[in-house]
Formats: sequence, structure tokens, C-alpha cells
Amino acid sequence: MCRYEIEFYNRRSGADKIDWVDVSRPDNTPPEITCELAMSRFHVCTPTGKLIDGGAAFAELWKQLPAFRWFGVAFSLPPLRWVLNIAYSIFLPLRPYLQRVFTRFSRPAKLP
Repeated sequence: MCRYEIEFYNRRSGADKIDWVDVSRPDNTPPEITCELAMSRFHVCTPTGKLIDGGAAFAELWKQLPAFRWFGVAFSLPPLRWVLNIAYSIFLPLRPYLQRVFTRFSRPAKLP
């Protein structure tokens, strides 16, 4: 996830119970995956230790945050799970461009 998304979720109730891992540092990457893979898709390690990615990872994250729990449960079930995975697959290649646009517009404007 990008920094803005992480900050958004970190401000939510229940985020303090989540072990957030900065996978941009190779020494923080879980042993099951490479740093490159961790950076290419969103991953979540479930409370049972299972590593999941993509739309399913978002559904799992949402289940851990009270304000989003309903979404997490709903998007864990077919057909919404399939819709979320398709949407994530479409979003993923667009993400770098959207991040640039968001970063550009989130900077304070320079006065002449």
C-alpha cells in the first residue's frame, strides 16, 4: 500500500492491534516472500498465520478495523470477493500513475 493508504488505515480505531510491517526494507520482509513481491502487491498475514494478497488482503485488513468490519466480511464472500479481486487487478497497473497525481495535488501550492 502507498504511504497515504497506510496513514489512512493507521488513524482508524483498531489499527493499534495490527502489526504493520514496512516491506520497503528487505530486512522487514516476511521469509515467505521476496521484497520485490511484497512491494508489488498488498499482503496480509492473517491471525492464523496464512499469507494472503490482493483483494482478499484488503478484505482481511477491513475485518480487523471496526469501522470497516462489515465491508471485510461482505467482500470475503463470493461474488463480492471476485469483484474485489477483479477491481484490484485493474487498479494495480494504474496505481503508480494515481500515486503521482495524488502526490502532485496533495502538495501545498507555491505562491508566486
